[in-house]
Amino acid sequence: MTIRRLWPQSLVGQVILLVALALFVAQAINFGLLLRERNRLTLTGQTAPLAYRVLTALDQRPDRAAARDGRPDRRQARNIRFLAAQPALGGKPRPDVANRARDMLEDMGLTVRQVIAAEDSRVMPLRRWERLRLRQGEAPDDRRVGRLQLAVEYDAGQWLLVEGRIGNRPPRFGGWLAGQTLILYIIVLAPLLWIGRRLARPLRQLTASAQQFARTGAADPVDERGPGDVRDLTMAFNAMRARIIAMLDEKDRMLGAIGHDLRTPLASLRVRTESVEDDAERARMSDTIDEMNRMLEDILSLARAGRSAESPQKVDLSALADAVVEDFVELGSPVTLADSARAVALVRPQQIRRALRNLIENAIVYGDRAHVSVSHLPGQVRITVADEGPGIAQDRMAEMLEPFTRLEGSRNRETGGAGLGLALVRAIMIEHHGELLLANRPEGGLEASLVLPA
Repeated sequence: MTIRRLWPQSLVGQVILLVALALFVAQAINFGLLLRERNRLTLTGQTAPLAYRVLTALDQRPDRAAARDGRPDRRQARNIRFLAAQPALGGKPRPDVANRARDMLEDMGLTVRQVIAAEDSRVMPLRRWERLRLRQGEAPDDRRVGRLQLAVEYDAGQWLLVEGRIGNRPPRFGGWLAGQTLILYIIVLAPLLWIGRRLARPLRQLTASAQQFARTGAADPVDERGPGDVRDLTMAFNAMRARIIAMLDEKDRMLGAIGHDLRTPLASLRVRTESVEDDAERARMSDTIDEMNRMLEDILSLARAGRSAESPQKVDLSALADAVVEDFVELGSPVTLADSARAVALVRPQQIRRALRNLIENAIVYGDRAHVSVSHLPGQVRITVADEGPGIAQDRMAEMLEPFTRLEGSRNRETGGAGLGLALVRAIMIEHHGELLLANRPEGGLEASLVLPA
């Protein structure tokens, strides 16, 4: 989970991270090869002076008697000794130095019987230039204190012991390699970041336009720029957008024509009902025509969901709920409103009125009474309509939000409408980036809530 959180989500971020990881791996391999080569050069630098010292000493070796006595020849340096027995070398064994020295001596044409090497930290005598610096008041370079001893058996029982300094300076190429890596990252990643931003800018615009189109059903065309593939994608999106908008406009014109054509005969029927002498029959005909009008309005509103011409505005939802409840109370409907504080949200007021009226009508029809309340929660405003009816089975909650779905399967007009009320409310909530929640109350009845972002 942690790796997924750290992994960038954008295309540019993933490309840059992959390139950075590839550069890191390449530099790690480069570092390993450089370290190996440096160690080889360091080993050669430590071994070469001793190997040349052995070769020079053997060319100028003293007589056998002096070698058996173990006394250094006056003509030889004090760090070169001929011995008649294998010397006991103290300190840490250095088989790598011994093997490298054997190879170097063989390359120089000298075959030896045995080579051993050891390293310790005893201080070597000061060099002449170091003594001069010490006399002048300067501190000698006391960092070169290591002693490297190399013993070579050049003949049976005949050994040559040479000594030399070994440096213990810390390696300097680490900082250089880090600087090289930083420069490489700047040279490679800076142009890549520029190219990535140039590539991502039209993609971000395309994404924003698609999201806007999904929310509102309308969006501005995207500028066709960037690499060829991105331009082709943008052109295809703009063409698709234009075609969908044309289809939606055609649908709106068609729905308007249908609504107009249906309202005309309904109005004619209403006029003709006035000529019916039977009052009961005339009332039933008028109720049927009213129901057909309401059904027509619901169908047209549901079909136009997401393309409302009403502009959003800040509204006190407590005052809006109070006005809607007052309309029902004036008609004698059993509706109550709980006291609530001011709750302002950016909404389309006519749509919220329609949604709230639908919930209250459902509560009255199916639950006898409607109890309305408005609450202001962190980041949201909730308008709740509770009733005292039987509620809805949990397995049918999602089904009741679908169009033309009723709680009971009969077509009796007295027990409900066409099953479009909750579907229309959900469509209004989706357009407001809100949510319609249904839940059964513990004390009985259904609780329907409009959840709107504050």
